[in-house]
Amino acid sequence: MEKLLTQLEHVREKMISSGLENGLQSPKTLRLSRELDQIINQYVQKSRLFIAKK
Repeated sequence: MEKLLTQLEHVREKMISSGLENGLQSPKTLRLSRELDQIINQYVQKSRLFIAKK
């Protein structure tokens, strides 16, 4: 899960930078936003599995 958190933070920073440089509607920013959504969804799923195992 630590790897996912690191990846999440990295993509989030890239998305913010892209949004500031290219605009919020740029294809690059939108692609990074979708990528971030996927990582967040993976994290939530793994968190639920972890909690369910307790």
